[in-house]
Amino acid sequence: MIADAIVDDQAACSSSSNHLLDRIPADERVKIDEHLEPVTLNQGEVLYEPGQLMTHVYFPTSGMILLVAVMEAGRSTESATVGREGATGMSASGYVDPAFTRHVVQIAGAGYRTTAERFEDMVDTSVKLCSAVVRWREVLLRMTLQSVACNSLHDVRHRCARWILTTHDRTEANRLPLTQEFLAEMLGVKRNAINIVARDLQRLGIIEYKRGRVTVVDRDGLAAVSCECYGKIRGGAKLFADPPSSECDD
Repeated sequence: MIADAIVDDQAACSSSSNHLLDRIPADERVKIDEHLEPVTLNQGEVLYEPGQLMTHVYFPTSGMILLVAVMEAGRSTESATVGREGATGMSASGYVDPAFTRHVVQIAGAGYRTTAERFEDMVDTSVKLCSAVVRWREVLLRMTLQSVACNSLHDVRHRCARWILTTHDRTEANRLPLTQEFLAEMLGVKRNAINIVARDLQRLGIIEYKRGRVTVVDRDGLAAVSCECYGKIRGGAKLFADPPSSECDD
């Protein structure tokens, strides 16, 4: 599990830029902040492996966490990504459940976490948090279903462009830490296929690839290569920024 690295004590929870937490009114947020622990999210560190108990809920404020489906033979593919718009590690039953997918930090960042037990208490006592959690779960489901369809129906060129765009959205820099080996694993293809796509995109002047890093040169060109799934998945994340249509009861 990720090391319990604590962010500088001067970083107050109230300054969070996590969209889920930011949906909570100030009067309710003060009580919730008492149970939030700042953490760093280090690239490559695993929050949960499949079957491991999800003892904490994580709220990223920067970076990107991948939810990766892992097969018995060892192959894996991306199921969903989570950034500052939501949270990960939430139980479906309200208890401390085992993880269904691997949760791994792809883009380093920071965030907050709370224990699973405290999270359920927080949901029970905050109407706005309950509403935000219900809405986030619906948005995450939509994005996951679109990713499944994309992985099944679209070719590696389109999916690779989508993945680079999604990663670019979660960073504030054009240089992305994406190796060909990683992209092949996430897209469920051989590394040679990624090599061919990377050379093609580089020939078109859309990206540059060097030493395990992808540099986005022409974002519009990359979006033109990507399939429609990028817009739908990104739209799902933006949907969460809209006001909730309903609230949970106490």
